[in-house]
Amino acid sequence: MLIDAAGRAHAPAGAHARIACFVPSITELMVDLGLAGRLVARTRYCIHPAEVVQDIPAIGGTKKVSLTKLKAIAPTHAILNIDENTREMDAALRAFVPHVIVTHPNAPADVPALIGLLGGIFGRAPEAEAMCAAFQAAYDRLRAEAAELPAKRVCYFCWKDPWMTVSRDTYIARSLALINWRTLGHRDDTRYPEIAVDETLLRAADLFLFSTEPYAFTNAHAAAFAAAHGLPPERCRVIDGEYASWYGSRAIAAMRYLGEFARS
Repeated sequence: MLIDAAGRAHAPAGAHARIACFVPSITELMVDLGLAGRLVARTRYCIHPAEVVQDIPAIGGTKKVSLTKLKAIAPTHAILNIDENTREMDAALRAFVPHVIVTHPNAPADVPALIGLLGGIFGRAPEAEAMCAAFQAAYDRLRAEAAELPAKRVCYFCWKDPWMTVSRDTYIARSLALINWRTLGHRDDTRYPEIAVDETLLRAADLFLFSTEPYAFTNAHAAAFAAAHGLPPERCRVIDGEYASWYGSRAIAAMRYLGEFARS
């Protein structure tokens, strides 16, 4: 059975499926599975691969899309994610999209199940199987390398004004855990908590990581933070947010990126 993260079963789609994907990393995954020709709508944040997605209509963001435009496009399937999209968006789409697929990978270890689900629904099982094998090899290689990596406490900034971080039950935190990096600022009641930059945090963190998404942190932000708080510049680093948070096909390259980032 092809069961999504909402517990709903999905039958294999026919060759004429019209897919609206509202999850950037999954849009990339669908293209890499050979399904670009079936994608009929995306968000403006679905930017990879650029040469392919530029021909797919962008009808909004991950939190709100133009329902009028989407109805005119008439998708048969929509792909959502629990973290990236909203319940209101889910309910609105279910009013006129026959099949809504909900995803929710919470760790890199969940990537094969995600790939297998979408490959199974959309007739790309052999491609999905090959992609899962490539991911598993990269994942196992990183876990073996991690035995030689020192443990570190890190503060991962995903936003500023206010400063926000990630709790340990998120995909990002669990990705960093693969390289023995434990994220600070966890709260049981929220996955993306605000965090106070105080003396306690400044002493506790071995590294401050500035993600390139969703807030577009740059080296200038990291340098300014280090200067403002009297920190050595090497304790403040920009990390590629796509490799830290995107699942699907990008997660294969992310395993290599994380290992290299930890060693650099």
